[in-house]
Amino acid sequence: MLSFSKIKVIFIYILFIFISLFAFLNLQKENNLIIDKKVNLGLDLQGGSYLLLEIDTDPLIKERIQNKVVPLKKFLNKNNFSYKNFNISSKKISFDLDNQEIKNFDKLFFSEKDNLLNLFIQKYNAYELEYKLVDNSIEIFFSKFGTLNINNLALSQSIEIVRRRIDDTGTKEPTILQRGDKRILVELPGIKDPERIKNLLGKTAQLNFRLVSDEKSEFGFDELISEVGEKLIVNKRIIFSGENLVDAQPRMDNESNQPIVSFTLDRLGSQKFGKSTLNNVGKRIAIVLDNKIISAPSIREPITGGSGIISGDFSFQEATDLALLLRSGALPTPLEIVEERTVGPDLGKDSINSGAVSLIIGFVLVIFFMIFKYRIFGLIANFALIANLLMLVGILTILEATLTLPGIAGIILTVGMAVDANVLIFERIKEELRTEKSIIHAFDSGYKRAKITVLDANITTLIAAIILFIFGSGPIKGFAVTLGIGIITTLYSAYFIARHLTSLIILKNKNDKVTL
Repeated sequence: MLSFSKIKVIFIYILFIFISLFAFLNLQKENNLIIDKKVNLGLDLQGGSYLLLEIDTDPLIKERIQNKVVPLKKFLNKNNFSYKNFNISSKKISFDLDNQEIKNFDKLFFSEKDNLLNLFIQKYNAYELEYKLVDNSIEIFFSKFGTLNINNLALSQSIEIVRRRIDDTGTKEPTILQRGDKRILVELPGIKDPERIKNLLGKTAQLNFRLVSDEKSEFGFDELISEVGEKLIVNKRIIFSGENLVDAQPRMDNESNQPIVSFTLDRLGSQKFGKSTLNNVGKRIAIVLDNKIISAPSIREPITGGSGIISGDFSFQEATDLALLLRSGALPTPLEIVEERTVGPDLGKDSINSGAVSLIIGFVLVIFFMIFKYRIFGLIANFALIANLLMLVGILTILEATLTLPGIAGIILTVGMAVDANVLIFERIKEELRTEKSIIHAFDSGYKRAKITVLDANITTLIAAIILFIFGSGPIKGFAVTLGIGIITTLYSAYFIARHLTSLIILKNKNDKVTL
């Protein structure tokens, strides 16, 4: 029946008021926040930066192929292969074998059991390495699937590190997505300093600590330029790398009043650092970031506490960014910016105005149509529509969702669907009034019998919204979110708020003639 219990009525309106209050949080001023929640505007509405990054896996493939040298030599020696002319290049390893040994090599090279040299990739049902024979010379290289596996792992790791770096800058609601097998899409709405972000993302941030030598070492050496332009001979032997870092934070040095970066090491890094500084007091240690010396201090005393500082000619912003890079970890491969677009705030303002105008026009036309068509019940439908929009914006605010232009389209579509639900209900009630003598029964039957049609229409649309959210990306997801939430608030406003208000009028005028 149309009657509602007091508890049910209280619950309906408390829930409506509670959710609606969040919608008004979007009117807060930045310097006077009651609750720090609001709907964020997407890149197309408030402007920002669009970056398309591409990973360069050639250095990683070179590193991986070089890592195969020791296991390969162990493999050859263990199986008594007599090889010669062993050569290593950036993408392959080559050596000569006798004709009699090639067949046995092929059998052992593709052996799945205990094959630590040529791993079998279960995902692709293929081997990591392949070889080809060129005049008794065997050339070993990564297979198509081995290369694809390296690309996928490097890309997923790069996306995670890019996300950490951007999150540490305080950017709200960034969009970071995979594009193809080597590219990453980054959208940064409302970003104020795109150059800083580009600088952070462009650094691989491979950190290592190496001793400075006066002469060339048997371990190999590199000639690198220090931060003051001094050419130093740096031992290739790495004391410890950025992988041993637990934390890094910018600080101000109490003595020099200059910005520094303090770092903390894990247990293994602490042991290595302590042992190296103990044995090399008086020598200099180079702190190398992406093959550039950022600092080369002298070791005055053993450092055994597992912590230290990186000093240099830094500004505080540079120290903050360096600490951020070290905390987020090194990228497995270099990243190159292949496309960059900056969306200005004027475009965002125009988009907001266009969306707002279209929403207002559609909303006003719907209100006048409902009043003209259904009179007082049209007013109820209009109130339910306003309640619907308030709850929709309130839920988006609670979720701190990002609103894009397609999201505004989803809200406009919600307005149409909300009215559609009430039209279906009222038209069904009209049919019931032709056969029912009791107004109460006619309205009650109208709501009940229209329920299946309304639910069918909204549930099928909700399923489509869920599919769009799962398989879509970026703005498509924004449209799906607003549409999905709008469907739920539409059903709530139609079958709880509008129905309750309708019941009040019907029960008050049950002895009078009521027309639709």
